[in-house]
Amino acid sequence: MKRLLAVAAGAVALAGAGIAVAAQADAATLASNWYASAPYLMPFDNSPPDPIEVMNATGQKAFQLAFILAPNGGGCTPTWDGTRPVADDTAAAALIGKIRDNGGDVSVSIGGYGGTKLGQTCGTPEATAAAYQQVVTKYGLKAMDFDLEEPEYENTAAVHNEIGAAKILQRNNPGLYISITTAGTSAGTGWFGTQMLNDAKAQGFTPANYSIMPFDGGFNGGGAQVSALEAFHTILMNTFGWDSATAYAHEGISQMNGRSDAGEYFRQADFQATLDYALSHKLARYTNWSVNRDRQCADPNQSTTSGTCSSVPQTPWEFTKFSARFAGATPPTTPPSSSPSPSSPPTGSCAVPAWSATAVYTQGNQASQNGHKYTAKWWTQGDSPATHSGQWDVWTDNGNC
Repeated sequence: MKRLLAVAAGAVALAGAGIAVAAQADAATLASNWYASAPYLMPFDNSPPDPIEVMNATGQKAFQLAFILAPNGGGCTPTWDGTRPVADDTAAAALIGKIRDNGGDVSVSIGGYGGTKLGQTCGTPEATAAAYQQVVTKYGLKAMDFDLEEPEYENTAAVHNEIGAAKILQRNNPGLYISITTAGTSAGTGWFGTQMLNDAKAQGFTPANYSIMPFDGGFNGGGAQVSALEAFHTILMNTFGWDSATAYAHEGISQMNGRSDAGEYFRQADFQATLDYALSHKLARYTNWSVNRDRQCADPNQSTTSGTCSSVPQTPWEFTKFSARFAGATPPTTPPSSSPSPSSPPTGSCAVPAWSATAVYTQGNQASQNGHKYTAKWWTQGDSPATHSGQWDVWTDNGNC
């Protein structure tokens, strides 16, 4: 559902290709709410951002690195994206060490959309767990996410192997935070998602949370997502016999910021709506796909979905700040250097800086021209407020200074 746009980009600014970092660097001691808030980050594709820059700008401390798969040629050994054997890895280890050195930590996600999953190739829950244990041991993990999607999602035996492996890992690694992520529908989740829950019940497995992905299914904003969460809440109660509070305490949401693969739009107001719901109902997890996409495209209103930007007007890392708030942090304000820097001084009695034809303005930025104050509705450059605000509807006229 959410991995259709991987763009090979190499290891970019992850950690410098030649930097050697101990694979089992000590993880920071983070509360579970940070693993519950960790947004997805692809370390090798989709133009990976510098996680330290994101941490400094948002207050976010944890990231969900994706994805661990079976080798593209088959077999039961873990790889990054089917091509990079975990046993030989130094790049992801360096990235993890860099994040930990700055007071953060990571969870690692297995599965995702596309590719061959270890549950499909390892044959048994025990063999699948042994493969994942290599990942836990290599990186000293305190958290792992099982992202069960197509085509594995529809393979009963493979899902059984994944759930069984998660149970074994939970038993053999006390305190390991395990999340299960699966498809969301307007009914909460579909037939395959319900079967997965039934399998978990039969195996006697309870993770930290079950999270649905309410996007790519005809959703229209935050209200539709909240409705799906309520429906999924009922499914959890009915499946496991939980009371309402217990079900909420094991429920989570995994979103897609900006434009989805199916052309849905989830803007900042939608994230605020789902965050309000998650906090008020004490949900167990709040995450999104992805940090790679949490920045504005050159055309912020493009009609295509990108793996490297959101396709909606935004400031950098704006959606990640919602994750930090869920974890209980107060994100830092945008530093002055990231604001437009018009070259001309304020006009007349206006306290708002004068509009500059060369400055880039994003949603909420203000400028003055001809004695009026204006607020940008979205990304704009070179559109004069006084001349074009009515024609192009880029600027809101706030009246005289």
